[in-house]
Amino acid sequence: MNRSACLIFNPVAGQGDPEVDLAEIRAILEPEMDLDIYFTSEEIGADQLAQEAVERGVETIIASGGDGTLSAVAVAVASTDIPLGIISRGTANAFASALAIPDTIDAACRTILQGVTRNVDVAYCNDLPMILLVGIGFEAETVERADREAKKRFGMMAYILAGFQELRELESFDVEIETEDKIIKTTAAAVTVANAAPPTSVLAQGPAGIIYNDGLLDLTIVAPSNKAGAIAATYHLFQTASSRNATERDDIGYLRGKQFKITTDPPQKVVIDGEVVGTTPVDIKCVPEALKIFVPLAPEEELVEKLEGLPNLTIEMKESAEES
Repeated sequence: MNRSACLIFNPVAGQGDPEVDLAEIRAILEPEMDLDIYFTSEEIGADQLAQEAVERGVETIIASGGDGTLSAVAVAVASTDIPLGIISRGTANAFASALAIPDTIDAACRTILQGVTRNVDVAYCNDLPMILLVGIGFEAETVERADREAKKRFGMMAYILAGFQELRELESFDVEIETEDKIIKTTAAAVTVANAAPPTSVLAQGPAGIIYNDGLLDLTIVAPSNKAGAIAATYHLFQTASSRNATERDDIGYLRGKQFKITTDPPQKVVIDGEVVGTTPVDIKCVPEALKIFVPLAPEEELVEKLEGLPNLTIEMKESAEES
């Protein structure tokens, strides 16, 4: 007897032909699964469709669309025991890349049919759910510039073009980061807190690889002194992300923690999983292994941090941390 699954399909995602995409998905999955297919629309979003599927008690939920669709479904499925399958058809495909899920329809479908499930961390930023990352400052401004029309026209280039435009107006800000055991104060142009992030999310790539099931969040601080430094820092992060090495520049810092409270002066725009949601301050907490998802196995990474070299840096150890 075939497994049953609810497929939530966004017909306007990406730049492909949705009818061809859906036909390919059905051709691979339907011989093995009984698919119940639901389409997102302007009136009914992926979050509502996923929540209704959870309430019906479906065996498996599969999401097919861009990062917004996938994150919305993942949030609805989190903290349930329902396994989630991912078929990424968006512009950036950051969700699939971050979790090492293939971004072709054929390979993604076969991951669902043949892959094992793993529990993935979920995070909350000011009580809003986050699967991938929170960007503060430069990244949030860049995402806001890369609108839907630009993404449909230029694809991934929309983010790159927006990033270069944003460099013209690059501004640093004072930031205070409170962890479980210390308070860090410095100056930055971008602060990124990642639960999971692909190599293309370069501003999240301070440490050597983002671990999505370690119960910890990865925070990267980028603090260039000028636009030339910003370009150099970004390029360095791209190189280290590609080689999976930790960054070694003085104007880039990183650390890991279960939660972060971040305050900036002046207030900075905040983006969660590609959507601008407001401004700082933010309080971000990790919920370990809250999402069961079909992903390939990944090797364990060593936990590290580096803060030395950041401008105007002060670190105050909390009393409880000093005593422990």
